Amino acid sequence: MRFGKKGKLSPRFIGPYDILEKVGKVAYRLALPTELDKVHNVFHVSQLKKYVRDESHIINPEVIEMDEALSYEEKPVEILDTKTRETRKKKVKMVKVLWSNHLTENATWETEEDMRKRYPELFN
Repeated sequence: MRFGKKGKLSPRFIGPYDILEKVGKVAYRLALPTELDKVHNVFHVSQLKKYVRDESHIINPEVIEMDEALSYEEKPVEILDTKTRETRKKKVKMVKVLWSNHLTENATWETEEDMRKRYPELFN
């Protein structure tokens, strides 16, 4: 898997990791260790490299440091609006959600059902 800093002497790949499944025509889901739980586990084939086993190639994932100041978890701040979207067979309740670190113009429409499951505190 391609990862890390650029430079002539910097390691360009980490791993090896097992392939869990093929996702679409050109992507794979990998079994990443818990140290990389903040990294999305689906990769395009251009980021992967066929691996021929050689113990000298293995780079320990502890070497890679993730800067916590550069990442954050988006959390909903408030519900700005509601609407009902009708499909052929049912009605779906939607809520317009304002997310932390985003402007009001960037609020997104989400299904009320999903938001109630993930963030019940918004509906109290």
